[in-house]
Amino acid sequence: QVQLVESGGGLVQAGGSLRLSCAASGSIFSISVMGWYRQTPGKQRELVAAITSGGGTNYADSVKGRFTISRDNGKNTVYLQMNSLKPEDTAVYYCNLQFLRQFDYWGQGTQVTVSS
Repeated sequence: QVQLVESGGGLVQAGGSLRLSCAASGSIFSISVMGWYRQTPGKQRELVAAITSGGGTNYADSVKGRFTISRDNGKNTVYLQMNSLKPEDTAVYYCNLQFLRQFDYWGQGTQVTVSS
């Protein structure tokens, strides 16, 4: 059983920054792939960033150079540092844990709103 709890969302002005956190329960965090996804009304959920157990990262083209994903295995927590935020970044951001390429767990999401 894995539970993910996101935090750090909120309202921010364009050009500002936010840091999202996702705290995971369970004992498989350190060997799992962690990711951040986002979804807006009328759009499919899209991958924003992912980080492997070994620290390799992958980013959506739209956020490269602005967002940074990191993980702290000692705290079972993954972070998404979001800089230079744009109104189009407005979405509900979801934390995802993937284990053995077969099991996926999701947080409930945290709202990020960027005003212009």
